[in-house]
Amino acid sequence: MSPDAERTNWLELIKKGNMSSATAALGNTIIAIVKGVAASLTGSGAMFASTMHSIADAVNQMFVFTGSVLAEKKATRRFPTGFGRVINIFCMIAVLVVTFMAYETIREGLHLLQYPAESHGFWLNLSVLILSILIDGFVLVKAMKEVIKESRAEASGFGIVKASFKHVKRAAPPTRLVFYEDLVATTGALLALIAVVVTSLTNFSALDGLMTVLIGLLMIFVAFRVGYDNMVGLIGVSAPPDVEDKVSALIFSESLVTDIYQLRVLQEGRYYHVEGLIELKPGLTLAEADDIKFRVRDKLLGDPDIADVTLGILEDNGVKDWVPAADR
Repeated sequence: MSPDAERTNWLELIKKGNMSSATAALGNTIIAIVKGVAASLTGSGAMFASTMHSIADAVNQMFVFTGSVLAEKKATRRFPTGFGRVINIFCMIAVLVVTFMAYETIREGLHLLQYPAESHGFWLNLSVLILSILIDGFVLVKAMKEVIKESRAEASGFGIVKASFKHVKRAAPPTRLVFYEDLVATTGALLALIAVVVTSLTNFSALDGLMTVLIGLLMIFVAFRVGYDNMVGLIGVSAPPDVEDKVSALIFSESLVTDIYQLRVLQEGRYYHVEGLIELKPGLTLAEADDIKFRVRDKLLGDPDIADVTLGILEDNGVKDWVPAADR
């Protein structure tokens, strides 16, 4: 491959990368710099915790974007099933980063509980945290919309919030990570804002340490949630029942298909792999049966979320084998 062709190929892969994680990485880099300056100038423990969270988010989301680009590479002779699970590996690296940052945050919070430090620069902290909430909130809304798009759910207005929580498990791993991280980031910035306001107006200086520990615990939650999802993804997980039913509906849309003897739909990243045995009307010639199999395969591959299809064909055995997921 020529250098120009290789460069073009990589540009195409980058365009297919997860834009939610790229946007989040850029936003959190800006926030982390601003928060870090504010934390060093004011001595606020809650601001320090929020800074650590933003650094972790920025590093993670850049890792995840890189993984999402590599996951789009086409299958090769050496890797015939493609690179879809590469994104799960990068997400697991991100989990380690979050865990380390959470440990540092909790340790700082416990230190502040033992030795409360007086912070200053109220207006600087307030301005930075409001900016953080606005940017993290923007990224979170974008991630929610991405969840809706990838899960093919229908929602608009404030219904996006409820629908995104309901369907987040069906989104791609990088989108799930951005969703969880920015949900916690926005919540963490709100907690830090409360700590800054309360400690500046009252003598309750211990609240700074409490909020710092709480933000660290929220980071642990993100690490656990994302780690679990990606561990399952690395092992290999069945597609949601409604996706399986959608696949079966496409198969039965071919009039000469009488039954599905066996069907397995595996989710890998944001794509699905379909393997199945379909039963056809008796009396067909081998050539006719092959034509039907290829028509069904082409229908399934017409779905942008289905990466590959492997089908076998059988003559109808007279026994109804397929049961929709809703009736099981």
